[in-house]
Amino acid sequence: MSPSPMGPPPPPSVPNDTLSQAIATHVEAASSTPPVLSTTPGSTPATATAPVFDPVAGLLSYLIPGLGQIAQGRVSKGLLFFGCLWTLFFYGQALGQWANVYIPDTVAPNKAGSNLDRLMTDVYNRPHFLGQFWIGIAAWPAIYQYYEYDDNADAHPTLGTFQRAPRQTEINNMQRDANKRWDLGWVYTVIAGVLNILVIYDACAGPAVRPGTARKTTAAPDSTPTIKEQA
Repeated sequence: MSPSPMGPPPPPSVPNDTLSQAIATHVEAASSTPPVLSTTPGSTPATATAPVFDPVAGLLSYLIPGLGQIAQGRVSKGLLFFGCLWTLFFYGQALGQWANVYIPDTVAPNKAGSNLDRLMTDVYNRPHFLGQFWIGIAAWPAIYQYYEYDDNADAHPTLGTFQRAPRQTEINNMQRDANKRWDLGWVYTVIAGVLNILVIYDACAGPAVRPGTARKTTAAPDSTPTIKEQA
């Protein structure tokens, strides 16, 4: 009687403890690998460092939007901020016939109080300037016009009517005879100033990731014995 054919032998079984230990070791090794930014032959990987607070760059971006980013070497980003925010701000002024960025003189001249108290009261009566102020030096002529304002003169000797508080009759005429562009214009200027606060924050915080300096290393000679050495 011939023996019955038998199938292939079953694969050797692996103990559950050994398999579980191997998986755990692999997961632990993968999770403990530090993240790298880039790897080049002959150099160590560049690691990420914590952002550094940079108030000088923040001040530069307040004066001129994007100037702090340019000083940090982020030229493209700085030029983008500069072009977008200044275009939005001056376009808003143009829509408002260049008469919507100013600080009005609403306090009676004979009212007691310091110049700072008068300024705070006038800004409170026109809170638009609180947003426009953050565009930087582009809004400084309004402050100068405020302190040099002469009610008996129609314009400043140097700046003319640029960012000078218009008379109430002029405002009434613009709102009555013109369209809604005067009101829409100051909205654009306020948005530009508020957006520059984010630009200032970005300059103070610096780049999100600063690559570390890559150091060149010499590769260690291969210590694996050859076939002849093993023999």
